[in-house]
Amino acid sequence: MSNAVPATGPFFERNADGQRFCFFHAPVPGPHGVRGCVLAVHAFAEEMNKTRAATADGARALAAAGFAVLQVDLAGCGDSGGEFEDATWAAWLADLGNGWAWLQSHCTGPRWVWGTRFGALLADQFAARCTPAADGLLLWQPVVNGAQHLGQFLRLKTVNSLLREAASADATTPVARVAQPSPRADLAAGRAIEVAGYRLTPALADAMEAARLGAPTSRTPPRVRWFEVSTQPGASLSPVATKVAERWRGLGSDVAVAHVVGSAFWQTAEIERCDGLVDATVEALCA
Repeated sequence: MSNAVPATGPFFERNADGQRFCFFHAPVPGPHGVRGCVLAVHAFAEEMNKTRAATADGARALAAAGFAVLQVDLAGCGDSGGEFEDATWAAWLADLGNGWAWLQSHCTGPRWVWGTRFGALLADQFAARCTPAADGLLLWQPVVNGAQHLGQFLRLKTVNSLLREAASADATTPVARVAQPSPRADLAAGRAIEVAGYRLTPALADAMEAARLGAPTSRTPPRVRWFEVSTQPGASLSPVATKVAERWRGLGSDVAVAHVVGSAFWQTAEIERCDGLVDATVEALCA
């Protein structure tokens, strides 16, 4: 354990296959001292960019409340080294492992893994195997079904293709368009595809499709703080998400689900924040 907690700021962690951009938010000790440490797992592809502002707000607020927070850009993402098409699920879990080790070497207290959107699936898998074990799982608008999220991502390619065809003087006929390979067919044939500027490999697509939140693992998270955002008050979890929460509770996990009013900041055209989500998160982890 280091004698001093590093100062807030960015740094690069050097791995065998390149550099990973990290940003550390040093805790501000209050009457309760340092409350714990949090490893943040970002969203997937363009949603990572959309959620940057909100997650940075959350990290700063948690640090101000006494938590040490480490944000890591995974391989091929953000400001880290490597190309997106070279990224693998295993490499991303390894990046989290390195970040976890760094965080544990500098900070003490309860250990949380924080996943935003698709990052929740990675956070869940990582929390089920990391050493030392995580004390809690913090989820922001988590993706529950990886296959469904992959399907939504692949539809971007289909929509973009149709828009390009409509704008082209040589647009294909509807019959010819149907005959073209689908994104899933390309992936099944072992071909990488480009979707909204991101080159997706079959291996990563397979790992995404297989991912499920709360899948049976050797370790159940002791605590889960699950936050959903809705434009209207009184929202509820989907039936699938409810089953995940109930399964965790049945295994002895302390699961608290909360809904906050706000915009869908992970998909809005303009970058938006969600102050209500940040405030609710800090309150939940400090309770």
